[in-house]
Amino acid sequence: MTKKFLYLTGYQWVWVLYLAVAAYCWQYKYFRHIDNNYLIFRHAYYHATAGLNLYASYPKEYSDLFLYGPIFSIFVAPFAIPPEGLGFFLWQIVNALAFLWAIDILPFTKRIKTLILLFCVIEFANTSHYMQINAIVAAFIILSFMLVKKGKEEWATMFIVLGTLIKLYPIIGLAFFLFSKNKLKFIISTGIWLVVFFLLPMAISSPSYIVQSYHDWFTTLSHKNDINEGLNNAIDWCIMGVARRLTGDPTIPNLPFLLAGAAIFAIPLLRFKQFISLEFRLQVLTSALLMVVLFSTGAEHPTFVIATAGAIIYIMMQDKPFTPFNIIMLVLLLVVTGLGPSDAFPRFMRVWMSNYAIKAWPCIIIWVKIAYELIFKNFLVERPLQQKAAIKSTL
Repeated sequence: MTKKFLYLTGYQWVWVLYLAVAAYCWQYKYFRHIDNNYLIFRHAYYHATAGLNLYASYPKEYSDLFLYGPIFSIFVAPFAIPPEGLGFFLWQIVNALAFLWAIDILPFTKRIKTLILLFCVIEFANTSHYMQINAIVAAFIILSFMLVKKGKEEWATMFIVLGTLIKLYPIIGLAFFLFSKNKLKFIISTGIWLVVFFLLPMAISSPSYIVQSYHDWFTTLSHKNDINEGLNNAIDWCIMGVARRLTGDPTIPNLPFLLAGAAIFAIPLLRFKQFISLEFRLQVLTSALLMVVLFSTGAEHPTFVIATAGAIIYIMMQDKPFTPFNIIMLVLLLVVTGLGPSDAFPRFMRVWMSNYAIKAWPCIIIWVKIAYELIFKNFLVERPLQQKAAIKSTL
């Protein structure tokens, strides 16, 4: 019988913790008027309805630039139309609920899901503190994988397409096509959602405006990619960025790394006989969550909730999640990745860690281990019965 404290199980208390973190970050930012990122999101709706360039600078409204796809202008509408305080609060809560929902539908025991959430909470706090959408992005990738597993390709592709048109990262979900038992349904659904989400923002603007907005978006992303690459930015915390920092050469190109990463991700997807293993497919999911961050020049402090989710899921799905190696990696994920760029460290250490993109290193180590196993490990070897509790296969 599950133990309860004040009528809630431990797993339910973790949900309360996430909602409390979201609410705390909301009040901390809103009442101090340091909610710039939310204002960027909020104004996307009003700029679209007014026919203004989504990607122009609006210094009287907020600092920095809007960097998401045109569909975001309508996606954010439920959080933009209410009064600012309420809309901001709902934005924070929905980010928490999306991530909680995604972890909840994973095929693990409540104990494993509780541990995953607990080990991810620091990174969730980071992205919530910055009012970012990364928890939703992580949720979209996980949900698309699980919905393919459940044979609900029409909804899996909705999350893939919507997420891609918002922030590109969920495009990795197209790889889950290989795990689909109804590939025609996957293809047709993808096409339908592409049309729907391309047309949908036109309901609050116009066709010509949306077409122009997509052109402006790609131009802005290209320019942002160029300025991300550097040796001292608090961004570009990816594999390419680590290489640039370690060599002191800001001119190292991204393309060789991207090609190598794509090849390493693709090779296991040719091991068709392994697809029958749920563990293999879940490990592909963890690789995908890590890769979209580790091969992005836009990777920054609040982005790592996506990569950390992949790393933690991988560790917790093991037969023995608390081996010496895994314990070391968990400590590094919590202390270095989670707290590294924060006030938990003195300024000189934060600067040093930022200059060498140290935040990314634990995730890189785990991704290399995941990739090696996906290429060489035989996932079809039967586990001892007592070790099967971690993953509840529904094959």
